[in-house]
Amino acid sequence: MRRAVFPGSFDPITNGHFDIICRAVPLFDEIIVAIGVNAEKKYMFSLDERKRFIEETFKDEPKIKVRTYHGLTTDFCIENDAQFILRGLRNPADFEFEKAIAHTNRFLTKIETVFLLTAASTSFISSSIVRDVIRNKGDYQRLVPKPVFVKR
Repeated sequence: MRRAVFPGSFDPITNGHFDIICRAVPLFDEIIVAIGVNAEKKYMFSLDERKRFIEETFKDEPKIKVRTYHGLTTDFCIENDAQFILRGLRNPADFEFEKAIAHTNRFLTKIETVFLLTAASTSFISSSIVRDVIRNKGDYQRLVPKPVFVKR
């Protein structure tokens, strides 16, 4: 089975994340959307909310599983028998940052990282931009999947 882990904080999941996951579905037998928990980070949405957003977004896609984890992504991959880490790239800065992590992961564990370029139509979207729009009471409906669009 070709199993990939798509890790992130998903605070919240965006249409950019959605695009990457949808385009990756044909490439893998299963994709685990893995919500990493970082005690140092302040989240806008609770872990339960973030998990529910993703589960509702992909409720009709049996290849998508949603799980949470603490610690290293590579440890989570090993525990879940995943051979691949899936990452999206929006820009050259993302590539440089992700490349170093991918090399380290490959050196330490032999887990391959698969990169997909974001679609041009979603490449400007990030969770931090979405959170800023929400905080300032802007219309974020076109930036996120429908289950995320909640009144705040």
